[in-house]
Amino acid sequence: MIMSGLKVAILIDGGFFIKRYYKLYSNSNKHSPADVAKNLYTMAHRHVGTGNYLYRIFYYDCLPLGKRVHNPITNKVLDFATTAQSNFRNAFFEELKKKRKVALRLGYLKDSGNWIIRPKYTSDLIKGKITLKDLKEGDITYEMKQKGIDIKIGVDIASLALKKFVDKIILVSGDSDFVPAAKLARREGIDFVLDPMWNPIDDSLFEHIDGLHSTCPRPKSGINNNDPNTITL
Repeated sequence: MIMSGLKVAILIDGGFFIKRYYKLYSNSNKHSPADVAKNLYTMAHRHVGTGNYLYRIFYYDCLPLGKRVHNPITNKVLDFATTAQSNFRNAFFEELKKKRKVALRLGYLKDSGNWIIRPKYTSDLIKGKITLKDLKEGDITYEMKQKGIDIKIGVDIASLALKKFVDKIILVSGDSDFVPAAKLARREGIDFVLDPMWNPIDDSLFEHIDGLHSTCPRPKSGINNNDPNTITL
C-alpha cells in the first residue's frame, strides 16, 4: 500500500500533558484513566489531519515511585506505591499500551530522600510569620525529580529527523529545552510544530518552530483570538 500525504509523529511530554489536562478539560477530576487516554488519542489525531499518515504517538513519562517514607512532622507512613496518583498513572499507562501506534518512553523518578517545605510556607518562615512548630502534614512535600525524559525526547527527535522517518513532528510540551533538537529537525527539512496546550510561550521560541497549534479544548480566557496559529474547537 502506498501512503500519501505527510508522515506525522506526535511526541508528548507526559508530565506537562497531565498538568494542562486538568486545567483544560471539563470535569477532568472525574475522568478515569481510560477517559484521559481516549482524549489524548483524539487530541493527537487532530494534529495528523485528513490525508496524512500517523507514524506514531510517543508518550514520555516516569513510573511512579514505589517507596515507603515517614512524614517528619507526623511520623505517618506514606506508601507512594498505593497513592491515588500512583494507581492512576499505572492504570493510565496500561490504557495507552492498548492504543494503536502509541509508544511509551518511560524515564524514572530520582529519589532525593529529602522533604521540602512548600514555597508559600517557606516565605512565611523567613518573614517570621510562622515557626517550624506551626507546620502541618501537608505543608511539606517529598522531593522527586524526573530523569531521562528530556534526553529521550531529544534523541527521538534527532532519530526521526536524521533517518527521514517522518515529514512532520508535533511536540506537546511547554519546555524550552527542546530548542536544540527542534533546530536540528528543521535543518533536516522537518516541519516542526509546537503544541503548548494553549499555555503561553516565550516570544523568542517562535524562531525555532514552524508553527504553534493546539488541538485540545481552548481555555475560557487568556488566548489571543486574533492569533492565526490558533484554532477554534
